[in-house]
Amino acid sequence: MNFWEKVTGSDMTKELKTFESRAKRLPTAYQEAWEKIKANLWPHSDFTGRNLMPILDGVLGLLEETAADGQNVKEVLGEDIKGFCSALAGEEGAKSFRDKWRKQLNNNIAKKLGK
Repeated sequence: MNFWEKVTGSDMTKELKTFESRAKRLPTAYQEAWEKIKANLWPHSDFTGRNLMPILDGVLGLLEETAADGQNVKEVLGEDIKGFCSALAGEEGAKSFRDKWRKQLNNNIAKKLGK
């Protein structure tokens, strides 16, 4: 990735288009789950969203494999897609703005208190 792609985000646009073309080949139930997963993962992104690209790629790979095996999407993800996404983002270390700001605020308070 060159500087211009990083600044404009064109590299991410290409990657997201690739994800969407892969998702369109999934069965309907899997496509609906993919949309819910994307909606629930974006709050865990950093400023650019680049931290979610490997996570989204991994989840889409999981959906493709399980669809090819003929499994039901609810068997794979469970009933709580939001919980699945939160656990996934937490395990992968995806930090949201709030997490970063909370850490910065805690560090500033600790400095003021002399700890």
